[in-house]
Amino acid sequence: MYAIVDIETTGGFAGKSKITEIAIVIHDGEKEVETYETLINPEQLVPSYITGLTGITQQMVDDAPVFADVAAEINDILSDKIFVAHNVSFDYSFVKRALESEGYMFNNKKLCTVRLSRQIIPGHRSYSLGNLCESLGIQIDNRHRAGGDAKATAILFRQLLEKDEDTVRAALKHNSKETILPPNLPKAEFLALPESPGVYYFLDAQGEVIYVGKAINIKKRIISHFSGTSKNNRNQAIRNEIHHIDYELTGNELIALVLESQEIKRLWPKYNRSQKYIANQWGVYKYEDRQGYIRFNVNKQVKGLKGLIQFNSHTDAFHYLMNKVKEFELCPKLSGIQKANNECYDVALGYCRGACCGKEEVSDYNARVEGLIKSFYDEDRSFVILGEGREEDEHSLILVEAGNYLGFGFCHKEVSISNIEDARSLVNNSKPTVEIEHYIQSYINSPEARLLEFN
Repeated sequence: MYAIVDIETTGGFAGKSKITEIAIVIHDGEKEVETYETLINPEQLVPSYITGLTGITQQMVDDAPVFADVAAEINDILSDKIFVAHNVSFDYSFVKRALESEGYMFNNKKLCTVRLSRQIIPGHRSYSLGNLCESLGIQIDNRHRAGGDAKATAILFRQLLEKDEDTVRAALKHNSKETILPPNLPKAEFLALPESPGVYYFLDAQGEVIYVGKAINIKKRIISHFSGTSKNNRNQAIRNEIHHIDYELTGNELIALVLESQEIKRLWPKYNRSQKYIANQWGVYKYEDRQGYIRFNVNKQVKGLKGLIQFNSHTDAFHYLMNKVKEFELCPKLSGIQKANNECYDVALGYCRGACCGKEEVSDYNARVEGLIKSFYDEDRSFVILGEGREEDEHSLILVEAGNYLGFGFCHKEVSISNIEDARSLVNNSKPTVEIEHYIQSYINSPEARLLEFN
């Protein structure tokens, strides 16, 4: 039997946000057998943008039961069923956390209608529930409400079964990797891990987090922890102490990097070595030579002397500066990139205009240097970095205001972000770290960066 589930929530993360509505359609593979639907009081505020998207108001949930009141009923309905949802990891993570907070163990097998649709009916422009159902002629009554979306997903799932039942069955028979699992980790818990970007947590017998990691594919990354041949004491200790694995989906690698850094600083897991200690930071520094040319060099940061821009390693700083020097057509010798006794090697190649041998005027050269420095980072710059969300219909966003990282969040693609106030309402405020500032700095200078600038 299948339990086709859809939920509405107060926000993006199962760890902080709560369920506001849940609908379950029990399906035998041919027809609906039973349905369940209820609003839930999340015991926290429903953001205005969620109300705008779903129509669920604060007043509606204030009069609804809290999850504790319906947990037993929901657990009974889902018991021994295959959990099916459109982008299943999202719904599953919320339901699992909510049930386990009430004392129920929840490790159901699961199926994702997004993943199945891509395999069974390839070639669609979009696999979001709305667009896919429109393409297939499936009507969604009450879109963005749990009941309407669950019933539409049930119709979609039936069509997928009718087209290719073997693919659906095969999705339930992934190799369990049981022989490589840590001795205290339940097999069902491993099988329930998503194959999506996110942050994962190893927990010991007391529920304490002993390690935090990030991954583009959580399940694959966790398998790699246990399938290696390393016999060092640290790896063996982690393996023997793991009793449970938790995770948070992030939709993309950049958010995973940011969340991992925040969580390591917050939880201080005993087996995380990197990011717990202040590493040697590197900076790009400028100085003026006797002829008046502005030069650069890359050095370790010195207390009381801040570089123009900071990096975690010499390699990162050197390559970043090298690319900038090419972009602004500066001299690699004067920028500390090349070591040459006379003119730099790029003069003969036509890439350097000859500042290193006096052929270019100081004022002309230094004007381009100032342009490069300005490009490093504008302290007054405010913007949102947009990225892939955890669902087809969702964006991730990272907010930087006046040069300072404020936090990240998720929102539906239909939510308008027209000013910085809109962006603030969508992110959870977080403390910046050196690593996060570096991730953002590196990303915004990459060609794939998607930025929404604010004046």
